Amino acid sequence: MSTSSLPVSPRRTLALPRLETLAAWLLAVIWIFPLLYAVWAAIHPPAYMVRFDLLAPLTLDNFTNAWVQAPFARYYLNTFALVTGVVLAQFVVCTLAAFAFARFPIPGKNLLFMLVLIQLFVFPEVLIVENYRIASELGLINTITGIGLPYVASAFGIFLLRQTFKTIPRELEDAARIEGCGWLEILWKVYVPLAKPTYLAYGLVSISHHWNNFLWPLVVTNSVESRPLTVGLGVFSAPETGVNWATVSAATLLSIAPLLVAFLLFQRQFVQSFLRAGIR
Repeated sequence: MSTSSLPVSPRRTLALPRLETLAAWLLAVIWIFPLLYAVWAAIHPPAYMVRFDLLAPLTLDNFTNAWVQAPFARYYLNTFALVTGVVLAQFVVCTLAAFAFARFPIPGKNLLFMLVLIQLFVFPEVLIVENYRIASELGLINTITGIGLPYVASAFGIFLLRQTFKTIPRELEDAARIEGCGWLEILWKVYVPLAKPTYLAYGLVSISHHWNNFLWPLVVTNSVESRPLTVGLGVFSAPETGVNWATVSAATLLSIAPLLVAFLLFQRQFVQSFLRAGIR
């Protein structure tokens, strides 16, 4: 008798989903434990950092101390300016490049597109020295522009938008051309509106990445006027500064709070946008 015809045990069928659920909960606990500890340390006095007493007094002094001891208002302003500028520039550059790759009959287009995709296989750390040299020659050291410039042309964004543009029916483009629209009007009135889920998905990923980016901003900045939150937090929590870990935990929560709140508010749109923007 063939083994494929043997009956499957009901217990075995029920056990697999239970093991998967248990593994998922275990991973979730491991992932969220550092965040829960940071919350505990931030809202309790330093004496209770490692004493998990449910009756421990609550306090917001750690947040106040963190805000006073470091210029977090300036760090927030720098980070918002950086993330907004990078994402808007990426939208423009990636949209034009993706539209050209998806619709224009460019000689050697596939080869050029493969060269763009090579960027996905190059770690950003490999390019730090060359990027620093270019930023120095352009006079962009210790500027927000210098932090964001290497990320303007995103291979991932070009790839994602190109795949989306290729799924849009040519009939819509032909109808717009009959109405007298030029290429830019066709792009703005036909392709961009139909690719909104892709823009949302890519925008959320890009915001998260550049909000948390640390190494390149650390290399290219050296003053409060241009440091983003990640670098500011790294300087603030350095051992030589002498701050306690309760204050550091509060500062960490201040840094991640906007992203955490945004994810909690838009998690459904985040998941749905990726499902709609899947590579087809």
